[in-house]
Amino acid sequence: MSIVEKKLYEYRMDEQVNLFLLIKSSEEKTTRNGKPYLAFTFQDTSGEMSANYWDASEEDVETFRSGAVVKVNGKREEYKGSPQLKINAIRVATEGEPANPELYVERAPIKKEKMIEQFNKAIFDITNANMNRIVRHIMNKYQKDFFQSPAAKTNHHAFLGGLAYHTISMLGIARSIVEQYDFLDQSLLFSGLILHDVGKVVELSGPTATEYTLEGKLIGHIVIVHEEISKACQQLKINESNEDVVLLKHMVLSHHGQLEYGSPVRPQVPEAEALHYIDQIDARMNMLQSAINKTEKGAFSERLWAMENRSFYRSNLSDKL
Repeated sequence: MSIVEKKLYEYRMDEQVNLFLLIKSSEEKTTRNGKPYLAFTFQDTSGEMSANYWDASEEDVETFRSGAVVKVNGKREEYKGSPQLKINAIRVATEGEPANPELYVERAPIKKEKMIEQFNKAIFDITNANMNRIVRHIMNKYQKDFFQSPAAKTNHHAFLGGLAYHTISMLGIARSIVEQYDFLDQSLLFSGLILHDVGKVVELSGPTATEYTLEGKLIGHIVIVHEEISKACQQLKINESNEDVVLLKHMVLSHHGQLEYGSPVRPQVPEAEALHYIDQIDARMNMLQSAINKTEKGAFSERLWAMENRSFYRSNLSDKL
């Protein structure tokens, strides 16, 4: 059954909302008065939005779980500078209604085949033999999941194929940087860049109702990739003490830039410093693009928690977005 309706972000402020949405996350919480409620994050292909469902019963908690498609009646509002849904009524989608969660998942703007083509070109440009073999080995192992996985649970590239798209975007920036700064080793930068977030295929549950897995919570994607490099060396009979392997591990371990952000070491080679900032640029530009796309010209976006809780102005100068 095909039902044409407005998308979540096509509704304006204070407009009545009546549409099907995916519950991306559902968290049981308690008010200051001790009353239970559900904190939802709803999603469709236009984006995601939070909502609270007050006085939730035990049956509600069991019914409205992450991954369920629901029909929501309510109103679009704003809370502390961010869009929010006020729920008047909510029910689970029934047979004959658009209940497939995949219908509500945002996707990368580039087709998978095009991304694979760009990855193969980048791997071909890795001329260091050990790095090339390690990258190929790990990417062959995780290729299917890599091109499906989001790059994060929330904030940046949190959509189907987001991990691959994020990496492709970073490679584009990296090509310009190695051309500008020819003292950088292209093989090291490309290898570290391709592998830096591969562990997220294990850390995250997938593009629909994304959650952190047990390994994701207890180990994290940085350590997961470090271990994968060691496994690859053992299987390919590459000495892990070789300088190129140690440098590749350092790229992965240091890419968050700061100890307090999860990296066990800070960048100590130029390529690692470049990787950290390329990662930052692409993640921030993706968050900005998503926010600006949902903002009218001449107005300010919602506040972006991951960008120091700032809001950004959408000017009247550009027609590209």
